[in-house]
Amino acid sequence: MSAAWPATEPTEVEIASGDARLTVDLRGGAMRTLTVGDRELLDGYAAGTVPGGSRGRVLLPWPNRIREGRWSWGGHDLQLELAGPDKPVAMHGLVGWQSWAVLEQSAEAVTVGTVVEPRSGYPFRLAAAIDHTLEPGRLTVTMRVRNAGTEPAPFGAGFHPYLAVGAQEDGGIADAELELPARTELVVDDGGLPTGERRPFDGAIGRIGDRALDTPVTDLDRDADGWARVRLRSAELGTVELAADGSWPWLQVFTGDTLRPGQRRRSVAVEPMTCPPNALADHVDLVVLDPGAEWSGTWTLAWQA
Repeated sequence: MSAAWPATEPTEVEIASGDARLTVDLRGGAMRTLTVGDRELLDGYAAGTVPGGSRGRVLLPWPNRIREGRWSWGGHDLQLELAGPDKPVAMHGLVGWQSWAVLEQSAEAVTVGTVVEPRSGYPFRLAAAIDHTLEPGRLTVTMRVRNAGTEPAPFGAGFHPYLAVGAQEDGGIADAELELPARTELVVDDGGLPTGERRPFDGAIGRIGDRALDTPVTDLDRDADGWARVRLRSAELGTVELAADGSWPWLQVFTGDTLRPGQRRRSVAVEPMTCPPNALADHVDLVVLDPGAEWSGTWTLAWQA
């Protein structure tokens, strides 16, 4: 009988450009850390740990929540796995903890990929790849999705980075300033699910103070190049800008009020999304790919050198 065991060391890949370094966790494909010199631009997590708050998580084939995990497509009622008995929702997709492989790598760029295999709650097959490129002052991230199945496939996508402000203690985001280029808020209930209402949203937030956000927003203000830009300013890190191209019509902004002590309100999650919460069930802003068809979306994170 063999005495072999599976590898237990964390598997990850690192790229660098100048004094910037990005670490991608190959368990889940998450961006674990992004450092520039001695500055941590992402509020990430330690190697080999399961992060709280879905830190850095890749959200596919849906972002956010699906009410009771129930949805219908093509005349079939489908049931996704629930987050737990006290949280009757399907959360953040299916790829957050599965293995990703390095597809291409150079000193300043890496592409990682995985496959969403069909199952009872999501009977479609998707190939996914994420391209990461570092250059001075900027990280560029592109997600690519291809329908590797035989039927049209609906999906949503997103990312869950927490942008750091240099805080080490709970409540440390209070003095940071946030500029969020959105005109409409999707109203959600206490479980983060849509109520059916939308209302105007003023994205000129300024100093965060004690304001609590766990908010999906859309109707993004875009510059002449078609990109929407979120800016987070802090005394410790200066201005960090997350910009999203037109493939991401939604953002979720989360100030971490419900996280466990030691992580609460110390960073701001800014999540590019293709669709809002409960999109699979509500059929709102879903991407539908024919067999063999492809989709891509790009976002960037920029900082002052």
